[in-house]
Amino acid sequence: NFFCLSLGVCGDEFNVLRSPQSVVFRDGSWPLPGERIPDVAALCMGFSVEDDLSWPGLAVGDLFHRPRATVLVTVKGVDKLALPAKGISYPIENAVPFSLDSVANAIHTLFSEETPVVLQLAPSEERVYMVGKANSVFEDLSVTLRQLRNRLFQDNSILSSLPLNSLSRNNEVDLLFLSELQVLHDIASLLSRHKHLAKDHSPDLYSLELAGLEEVGKRYGEDSQQFKDASQILVDSLQKFADEMFNLYSGNAVVEVVAVKAFNSPLTRKTRSILQSSEGKTENPYNLAYPYNYNYSVIFNIILWMMIGLALAVIVISYNLWNMDPGYDSIIYRMTNQKIRMD
Repeated sequence: NFFCLSLGVCGDEFNVLRSPQSVVFRDGSWPLPGERIPDVAALCMGFSVEDDLSWPGLAVGDLFHRPRATVLVTVKGVDKLALPAKGISYPIENAVPFSLDSVANAIHTLFSEETPVVLQLAPSEERVYMVGKANSVFEDLSVTLRQLRNRLFQDNSILSSLPLNSLSRNNEVDLLFLSELQVLHDIASLLSRHKHLAKDHSPDLYSLELAGLEEVGKRYGEDSQQFKDASQILVDSLQKFADEMFNLYSGNAVVEVVAVKAFNSPLTRKTRSILQSSEGKTENPYNLAYPYNYNYSVIFNIILWMMIGLALAVIVISYNLWNMDPGYDSIIYRMTNQKIRMD
């Protein structure tokens, strides 16, 4: 199991904030293709990818100890964040939209019986997809814009402890930005109530997309004090969120941040419902077999030996009935013969 936190795809910087010893990132300035970021997340978790990744920034690491969760956070509207210098950063080339659907499918295929946590969320677009144990853990998570606004004005929201500086509680753009930070806080808080999920054997996946900072830049301008304050608040919140998730997974986690200025092309994807609990059935044009189930061998052996036992029982019973002596072996004939002698 393993944990990764990533931010963005169309920016110019890919940052690794935290990582366990089993995942090794090398220091260097090797450009990372934007379309290969999902492959980096997959390789960190020990999954194979279709095309070999020749990027030298990711070393092989410990193949026998894989992370427990992956968290991908896409931050739009900025090409660089003032993250702590202790992390490792790489430039991104060809910043194109991406998703972690391939990683989610790999988790579903390999750990379908263990119902791992899978959460993909874009608050500003109200796009949510959760399966497995995420449905029960994050059922109280605010996901719609109305829910997010109401959550901000509750007593235990981040507004009571967060320094807003030049941001305002009465501006919709500012509230959208702050609501995304509230989502980060609530995810860590809800997961802390279910710590056993971070200790199971199935890897977890978190994919988050934050667009509030981009909206702040459009509203006030990137040279405004509001944008500068929002950027600093976001950095502090991301670092706190990364530390909390890293600790919840007992240090067996990788935290990555990608700053995204603008996507080179729009991302076309199929929307999914928050209430969806499993992968929907897809057409099978190639008439392929169903995915292998680990209980197949058990069920096959039970049915096989039961059929063999029944067949042997029928053969033995039939043989004995065929060779039975009616006058000696059958109790019916013996009782009849005795009655005849008595009469």
